[in-house]
Amino acid sequence: MSELDDIRSFIAVVEAGGFGRAAQSLGLAKSIVSRRVSRLEAELGTRLLSRTTRGVSATEAGLEFKARSERVLTELEEAREAVAQQAGGVAGRLRLAMPLTFGNRHVAPVLGELAQLYPRLEIDVQASDRYVDLIGERFDAAIRIGSLKDSSLIARRIAPVYGIVVGSPDYFARRGRPQTPDELLRHDCLLYTGTQEQDWVFRIGKRWVPVRPQGRMRSDSGDTLLSWAAAGLGLAVLPTFIVSDALRSGAVEPILLDYPMPVRALYVVRPPGPYVPGKVRVLIDLLVARFGGTPYWDPCQMAGHGQEVVDPASPADKKAEEPAYQPA
Repeated sequence: MSELDDIRSFIAVVEAGGFGRAAQSLGLAKSIVSRRVSRLEAELGTRLLSRTTRGVSATEAGLEFKARSERVLTELEEAREAVAQQAGGVAGRLRLAMPLTFGNRHVAPVLGELAQLYPRLEIDVQASDRYVDLIGERFDAAIRIGSLKDSSLIARRIAPVYGIVVGSPDYFARRGRPQTPDELLRHDCLLYTGTQEQDWVFRIGKRWVPVRPQGRMRSDSGDTLLSWAAAGLGLAVLPTFIVSDALRSGAVEPILLDYPMPVRALYVVRPPGPYVPGKVRVLIDLLVARFGGTPYWDPCQMAGHGQEVVDPASPADKKAEEPAYQPA
């Protein structure tokens, strides 16, 4: 197994472009990673890495060794899973990327449950709102929120994600309550900067109508926008998985429910291929069981509001690329 650890460390160094970043991704000391790679090079009798002041890159021999090693590690992982499934369990390492706020609030408890169900399953999670190269960074799956476009990646739709305009009772007492989307132009709006989509879009009759909100406060964090909205600083569009508790407590109130906003969706995205690793399959099954249908975080008043802008017809896997990100 030490030889496999050496190989994994070498691959991590190549993909990270340096020993420090590789050590961080592996959760090891930099000296351990360096020692493993040196031992591997000594055993093979050739240099696998080219070290310069700019960083580290693979030699021609290193690239060949990396490609073949990755195939070996993949086959080994599949073999371990096949044996584990015959023994009635799931084993191996699940590497998952998930959005920060949604992941910490809603996915983390599910992963804890997954760990209890499968004691031999290792779970390695990156909670971040940055774009993740699923294949290049060797993630088994990613949780994404948005609208999907066609690509080679495979996506499983888990649940709808509603957006809603909210403000505090204090704000409405001071500034009034907008009755139509165009009245938002006369209000202070709290703007989400985590996406290039700056318009707030509403369904008016049979048309989707964009409104360009104006405001002096901006953030790429949905939690920050909710805090500002609850403090009476303006109106915000947020997903219900963020605002549900604040709605129930009365800290914020919904408006413009007669003008539906586009409904996005929650997906699990995985690399292409017909083979679904057991660790990914049990993750998807548990997410569907916990979030499928009407998610527990959606207030009852959201039922019937909003309109899908993605294909909701089938929960089956489909080809997709990383979706546009929504406040999460």
